[in-house]
Amino acid sequence: MGDDSEWMKLPIDQKCEHKLWKARLNGYEEALKLFQKIDDEKSPEWSKYLGLIKKFVTDSNAVAQLKGLEAALAYVENAHVAGKTTGEVASGVVNKVFNQPKARAKELGLDICLMYIEIEKGEAIQEELLKGLDNKNPKIIVACIETLRKALSEFGSKIISLKPIIKVLPKLFESREKAVRDEAKLLAVEIYRWIRDALRPPLQNINSVQLKELEEEWIKVSSAAPKQTRFLRSQQELKAKFEQQQGLGGDADGGGDDEEEAVPQVDAYELLEAVEILSKLPKDFYEKIEAKKWQERKEALEAVELLVKNPKLESGDYADLVKVLKKVVGKDTNVMLVALAAKCLAGLATGLRKKFGQYAGHVVPTILEKFKEKKPQVVQALQEAIDAIFLTTTLQNISEDILAVMDNKNPTIKQQTSLFIARSFRHCTPSTLPKSLLKPFCAALLKHINDSAPEVRDAGFEALGTALKVAGEKAVNPFLADVDKLKLDRIKECAEKVELVYGKKTGAAEKKEGKPIAGKTTALPGPGGDKETKDAAAKPGPLKKASAVKAGAPPKKGKPATAAGTGGAGAKGKKGPETKEIFESELSIEVCEEKAAAVLPASCIQQLDSGNWKERLACMEEFQKAVELMERSEMPCQALVRMLAKKPGWKETNFQVMQMKLHVVALIAQKGNFSKTSAQVVLDGLVDKVGDVKCGSNAKEAMTAIAEACQLPWTAEQVVAMAFSQKNPKNQSETLNWLSNAIKEFGFSGLNVKAFISNVKTALAATNPAVRTSAITLLGVMYLYVGPSLRMFFEDEKPALLSQIDAEFEKMQGQTAPAPTRGISRHSVGGGDDGEEEEQEEVGNDVVDLLPRTDIGDKITAELVSKIGDKNWKIRKEGLDEVTSIINEAKFIEPNIGELPAALKGRLNDSNKILVQQTLSILQQLATAMGPNIKQYVKNLGIPVITVLGDSKNNVRAAALATVNAWAEQTGMKEWLEGEDLSEELKKENPFLRQELLGWLAEKLPALRSVPSDLLLCVPHLYSCLEDRNGDVRKKAQDALPFFMMHLGFEKMAKATGKLKPTSKDQVLAMLEKAKANMPAKPAPPAKASSRVVGGAAPAKFQPASAFADDLGSNTMESKPDPKKAKAGGLSSKTKGVQGKKVLSKPNLKEDDDKSGPIFIIVPNGKEQRMKEEKALKVLKWNFTTPRDEYIEQLKTQMSTCVAKWLQDEMFHADFQHHNKALTVMIEHLESEKDGVISCLDLILKWLTLRFFDTNTSVLMKTLEYLKLLFNLLSQEEYHLTENEASSFIPYLILKVGEPKDVIRKDVRAILNRMCLIYPASKMFPFIMEGTKSKNSKQRAECLEELGCLVESYGMNVCQPTPGKALKEMATHIGDRDNAVRNAALNTIVTVYNVHGDQVFKLIGNLSEKDMSMLEERIKRSAKRPSAAPVRQAEEKPQRTQNISTNASMMRKGQAEDMSSKLKIMYRTYRIQNRNMGSHSETTHTVPREFQLDLDEIENDNGTVRCEMPALVQHKLDDIFEPVLIPEPKIRAVSPHFDDMHSNTASTINFVISQVASGDINTSIQALTQIDEVLKQEDKAEAMSGHIDQFLIATFMQLRLIYNTHMADEKLDKDEIVRLYSCIIGSMITLFQIESLAREASTGVLKDLMHGLITLMLDSRVEDLEEGEQVIRSVNLLVVKVLEKSDQTNILSALLVLLQDSLLATASSPKFSELVMKCLWRMVRLLPETINSINLDRILLDIHIFMKVFPKEKLKQCKSEFPIRTLKTLLHTLCKLKGPKILDHLTMIDNKNESELEAHLCRVMKHSMDQTGKADKDTEKGASRIEEKASKAKVNDILAEIFKKIGSKENTKEGLAELYEYKKKYSDADIEPFLKNSSQFFQSYVERGLRLIETEREGKGRIATSTGISPQMEGTCVPVSTHTVSSSIGNTNGEEVGPSVYLERLKILRQRCGLDNAKEDRPPLTSLLSKPTLPTVASSTDMLHSKLSQLRESREQYQHLDLDSNQTHSSGIGTTLASPSSAAANIDDLKKRLERIKSSRK
Repeated sequence: MGDDSEWMKLPIDQKCEHKLWKARLNGYEEALKLFQKIDDEKSPEWSKYLGLIKKFVTDSNAVAQLKGLEAALAYVENAHVAGKTTGEVASGVVNKVFNQPKARAKELGLDICLMYIEIEKGEAIQEELLKGLDNKNPKIIVACIETLRKALSEFGSKIISLKPIIKVLPKLFESREKAVRDEAKLLAVEIYRWIRDALRPPLQNINSVQLKELEEEWIKVSSAAPKQTRFLRSQQELKAKFEQQQGLGGDADGGGDDEEEAVPQVDAYELLEAVEILSKLPKDFYEKIEAKKWQERKEALEAVELLVKNPKLESGDYADLVKVLKKVVGKDTNVMLVALAAKCLAGLATGLRKKFGQYAGHVVPTILEKFKEKKPQVVQALQEAIDAIFLTTTLQNISEDILAVMDNKNPTIKQQTSLFIARSFRHCTPSTLPKSLLKPFCAALLKHINDSAPEVRDAGFEALGTALKVAGEKAVNPFLADVDKLKLDRIKECAEKVELVYGKKTGAAEKKEGKPIAGKTTALPGPGGDKETKDAAAKPGPLKKASAVKAGAPPKKGKPATAAGTGGAGAKGKKGPETKEIFESELSIEVCEEKAAAVLPASCIQQLDSGNWKERLACMEEFQKAVELMERSEMPCQALVRMLAKKPGWKETNFQVMQMKLHVVALIAQKGNFSKTSAQVVLDGLVDKVGDVKCGSNAKEAMTAIAEACQLPWTAEQVVAMAFSQKNPKNQSETLNWLSNAIKEFGFSGLNVKAFISNVKTALAATNPAVRTSAITLLGVMYLYVGPSLRMFFEDEKPALLSQIDAEFEKMQGQTAPAPTRGISRHSVGGGDDGEEEEQEEVGNDVVDLLPRTDIGDKITAELVSKIGDKNWKIRKEGLDEVTSIINEAKFIEPNIGELPAALKGRLNDSNKILVQQTLSILQQLATAMGPNIKQYVKNLGIPVITVLGDSKNNVRAAALATVNAWAEQTGMKEWLEGEDLSEELKKENPFLRQELLGWLAEKLPALRSVPSDLLLCVPHLYSCLEDRNGDVRKKAQDALPFFMMHLGFEKMAKATGKLKPTSKDQVLAMLEKAKANMPAKPAPPAKASSRVVGGAAPAKFQPASAFADDLGSNTMESKPDPKKAKAGGLSSKTKGVQGKKVLSKPNLKEDDDKSGPIFIIVPNGKEQRMKEEKALKVLKWNFTTPRDEYIEQLKTQMSTCVAKWLQDEMFHADFQHHNKALTVMIEHLESEKDGVISCLDLILKWLTLRFFDTNTSVLMKTLEYLKLLFNLLSQEEYHLTENEASSFIPYLILKVGEPKDVIRKDVRAILNRMCLIYPASKMFPFIMEGTKSKNSKQRAECLEELGCLVESYGMNVCQPTPGKALKEMATHIGDRDNAVRNAALNTIVTVYNVHGDQVFKLIGNLSEKDMSMLEERIKRSAKRPSAAPVRQAEEKPQRTQNISTNASMMRKGQAEDMSSKLKIMYRTYRIQNRNMGSHSETTHTVPREFQLDLDEIENDNGTVRCEMPALVQHKLDDIFEPVLIPEPKIRAVSPHFDDMHSNTASTINFVISQVASGDINTSIQALTQIDEVLKQEDKAEAMSGHIDQFLIATFMQLRLIYNTHMADEKLDKDEIVRLYSCIIGSMITLFQIESLAREASTGVLKDLMHGLITLMLDSRVEDLEEGEQVIRSVNLLVVKVLEKSDQTNILSALLVLLQDSLLATASSPKFSELVMKCLWRMVRLLPETINSINLDRILLDIHIFMKVFPKEKLKQCKSEFPIRTLKTLLHTLCKLKGPKILDHLTMIDNKNESELEAHLCRVMKHSMDQTGKADKDTEKGASRIEEKASKAKVNDILAEIFKKIGSKENTKEGLAELYEYKKKYSDADIEPFLKNSSQFFQSYVERGLRLIETEREGKGRIATSTGISPQMEGTCVPVSTHTVSSSIGNTNGEEVGPSVYLERLKILRQRCGLDNAKEDRPPLTSLLSKPTLPTVASSTDMLHSKLSQLRESREQYQHLDLDSNQTHSSGIGTTLASPSSAAANIDDLKKRLERIKSSRK
């Protein structure tokens, strides 16, 4: 068994591959246990087994294989990565498992396959199983069939695609093996369960016996719909629903709609193979079909009939076949042949389905005409044919043809057409039968129901009944307004009998109508029908009155109104009071008098016709009073108005009486139920008075009142007709003026445009200018609603008049139609304006419909058609010319154009390109001339135009594109996208065709709100375009991708990749992911404003903005586009809005001349994304000597998303003048589009670098001009260039410094100067330094001069990498051969000398004598004495302010958007003050005035102001403050949906993090939950990267706040604290589970964090809380996570420092140190795994420092022996793991020989070598201490290194410690020279740092016990650099301090002054009042640090205001004073004054 033990030791994965089967068996068993144990599906453990799983299932040993299969099943079930193994494992299962004799193996194999399907790998599994069916081994075939059956029965036909299975079924039935046949039978039964009869056709040809058996089995299948019982991982919610239903006892009916969903209806057609029949036609078919003998023709037709019996036909060009069949149907005299041809057509239509659609338009008219035949078999054949054809097209497409036949004289044709319409309607749903279609059909059918022939009437009723059933009463009733009751009942009766095709489906659609769904929609019982009416009555809103009248009610001028009146009553009567329209019959004058007498005073009636005008006036006054008091229901309107019209009636001569009379009419119309009959009585009189000077306004008022009562369309028509039937021009013009106003007030819906236009034309021809003017004004108003199409009607007016009309239209341009203010109250209660919106949209189209169109059908003669097809191109051209002139003459044409389409189609592929272009322009004309009716020709003329897009000639392609656009404008996109035509085009591998077509789709798709599902057919071809050889095709395909996805959704698109090769699939999926990020939102439904906006009326910018704003933010549609929202920058909501911007800029670019809109489009996170890509080397790095094409292409691609298309074309044009144009535009837009410019800055700068390589001077000058303006703008915006922007721009700018032209050099220097304001000079320095190495001597000289300027302006600090290296480099140029360069070099070094003094000579190193003498000479001449370092140094604003984060934009003011505006303002002012103060930062040490204590004031005040203060524990010092009345700024919590903020920008995170440390518990909790939410979402968590330290600091600040403040606060509810604790711990645990983020925590932060957590664990107060135990347990867990997941070096280091501190601190509890050591022990245990990731040098340095602070003797004196044991264990473990190599890791320790550590390590090593293991106590002498003085040079280097560390951000503490050590060691070392060069600021910082270390090392730091914080802690909390307190609030260098800091301070101030009923009772924090400036290199961490140290110090200050503590802590009470003595005096003085105040207050 020796070898047994060998493999036992191997890891599991190796066992699984072992050659011994036992080893493998054991491996599989262990693997199985492991797989069941791992609970994280994404654990890295899974990946180890990726390659092994196949071996698990294919093991050669049967026993092992069984175990392997179990393990594999567990793997597939649990592993996230299992999907990758699908193919290989499935093929293994099929070939190696299904042939096993053991049933268990097969069972497991089957389970594995099903499990793969469950994890979404169904397609791959199905593919493998189908392959298995071809295996020779019948066992395998049987098992595969069984697996397929099982999969289908569990997952259903939605997931298992049946088509490929059904394809192989017949073959399986033919198998020789009985087992296979039986299994196939079971499979067929299972398939039948899912798709029922669709399975019959494919199996028709199997053995009849088998078929019979199958039939018997099928009968037994239960009729209940099958359900999916097992669900995919992505269907978990379905699963839950299913289980819930099972729980309820498997409610069979449960799902309702879901069941519809669960079983997709499979269409048998889909399962069939298509047959190609065109080639099988008899050769002489076309001759025979034309033969004279009918028998020959019959033979030909029979041959076709046989072929078309195939149920599915291959698509092809059937045009000729259809043409001859159509001819037979239309012209053949033998009716038998007509029937036969009709059958052939039906067969074609059924076999081709949608592909037949393009021929439908030709055939339908012929068939309809042929219905004149009486023979039943012919009629039946024609019916079948037309029904089949209807299914291949849409009702919309053939509606024109049907309507044309409706007026035919032949009753049979009318009857059959109506019946066909009825049958067609049954196939419709409310959505496919819109109002626009219903309207013309209903109008035509209404004529049929009034026809004299009964069969026509019946057919009409049936058709209308069907329409009513399908579209619902709400939609149809308006069109039935004039139908009398009897007929209406008949229609309803028919409606109830109708059975709809879509059974339940329509039920679902009808739900919207408010009908209950009866089990099947066979017939709706009575109540159902009634419910409809009730429903409509309940919400009469959308039912516009207007639309009822619009249906064709307006009577012709002559007819009395009543005819129109009574008709409508039937339809309207039931609609409830709101929409009631009153109709009444005319009353005789006697009846009227009676009724009037009942309501009016008798005297009034008598005086009506009195001869005395005063009596008449009195009578009118009484009349008015009576009317005012009458109730609406009691007022007999007709009687009253007839009384008014009684003699003298409207001939009244006295104007006062007349005015009263008109006023009364208006009153009656407003107050009564006023009918059209009453209106008819008065309108004539009103129109007569409308022109009257005195009564005109009253007449208009009355007319308006009537229009409200009877609707404007009717009233307007009456009024205008009356006005033009009389001669008075004044009346005419005033009527038109009234109408203009009325349209504005009532809106335009329902108006009869045609009648108006004829009246307006009459008015325009009037001789009176006033009438003409009024008419033109009216046209202007109509233009607002109708749009530019209105002009078409007036094109033949005189030019002078036309120019007036145009001027009026011009005025209206850009205005939107006002929202209607009248006429809405009555009919839009409740339901809103759905109806109206539709109306509005229809108006424009209606007008186009009204255009007088010419029928040119007769002009398209056979002769013309043959000309167009002639062989001679000249004759073809003549034919085309003729067509052009025919269309030009006709202007607007009917859709009937005979044989022209076929003729033109032939010319589209003419060999003569000129003719192709001519044909294209004809087609373009045709579209304009025919208008929307061109739709029917899209398939047979439009699609061929798309084919022309593949032409090799550019101009032909351009013409074709223009044509397609002209057509699409008329037809909309739906027609183009329906069917397979587009996808067929895209399939062609023509690069031109592909790129043009994709470009066109990318332009059109974004504007569509919905697309036909056929778009999906294009996707496979789109994918092949993504991998096309041609780069342009690939690019266009990528551009189109997001727009396809916007309509089809990511899931469908991803699913479509299933058929690609694996390599292609991965690439395409990656592109899809990318496109998903850029996917635009769908356009919103147009807001009402936009729907009325005329074509170009509103500026293009606004419409999208308002539509989007509605979509995003507001539910209420705004009727005016809001200019604020339309601003380029951002839409109301920052999220989708910006994306919206992106989409909407696309349609804008349709016409190239449209240049409105922003030129730079803001793409959220676009810049960051580009930087990431460049970093990851996904794109070329911008680095070249001359720009190659690929760089230019790449830039073009990157710009395409964020630069307006037209501008981009200018920018990348070959001609330089276009570049100038582009620059001019960019300069113009610079101010207005700041945000856009900044978001695209990297691209703009890259493009500008390309311009530097142009030879044209004008472009260069323009570029430099733009750059100057740009950098000015950026510095105003306080923007900071990112590294990426700088490195891809500055080197190229520096090239231009060497230009020969003086003026250019000057400009470039000016730009370099400005750059320093937005990019640190120290970072500019290396770039310019690089420029000095150029071959161009001018460039070298200029660069040297520039370097001199930098040093002069910013001091030596700018010299990078070190002043020494930089100066040496510069000095080499003193010996240059070019005089200018020599001079420049000398001048630069002299400049440095002036700043730096004699030190220069040391720094420049050895120069040749000649150079040296030149330099000395020059220095003497300059004779300047070194002055102190220039003051500007402090001002170098951007210098190292931030290590520019990816989010440099955070520095711009625009980015404060996430904070409320108040914060922005505070932040700004602080910024500005800071800039002003910056220069004095060194000299001033005072506290800012507003934060000083006004002690004098307080002393004199004897307590008049009493502040109520909570009693404090020690001193009542709070009385010092006077109440400060500062308004409390409210913090707006960041939107809790952190993820909505599309820009997860650093500023948002900074802001939230700053709230974590808030004193308000709720604010803190909210911030923590937001961060937790981000961390929990994988895709968002990386946003936290770079903020981890900041977050941890904020968190442990909060922990300290709880520990010191909240816990001590009696008033605080302790549950609150527990909540806060659990939030803190929760979010930290989440954080430390994400390893990549956890590793970002730095040592210092980890140390403080561990300190906080351990302190919390030891807090006895927490244990006493109710949930305390739980809190401490969670902390324990958290600590373990921190230890395991943080960067191991950092955490070890932190623990060592923490241990050192806790041992030093007298106040620290021994328990604390013990816990720190336990953590260390845990780390020691982890060492074997982590040793390789640890930076040992650093750890050993920490141990070395520890051993220095605690030499052995000192450690031994400790009460506990644990520290020394811990240390030894740690070292021992390290030695054991590393061996002798460990001694190589002491590099960071300065003088190792002195180090106790080295000695110890040597000892340990020696021991372990000797294996003695005894501890040797005598070898403590250590190595001999050699103290040799380092040579001077070496000393200099060491010191330089140390100072570099101190100056750097990360290592400043380390540097100070090293300097301290160094000084101690070489007490005589001179560090003066190093300090002398630096600023005062830096010197004082170093001195104080050293003092601090000294006090710490001596262990002097006495710290009050109560604080529990060690002196070392103090040290760490002191910010990394000096804290001289300046008078600026904030810091000297523009580093951003979150506004929350100020808010916190304000809050504390307020609470202390009693302005805030604060809960907390805080210790006073005086020191907070003085805010120390932040260090030069401040980071958010330091900021928090400094705040911490102040908090702590303030506490100490109060606990012992003695001098000692004040000097120990660097940032004392905010006054760092010159000398200790003065400090003492000052504090004593303060103390005395405070005492005085206290005593006087007592």
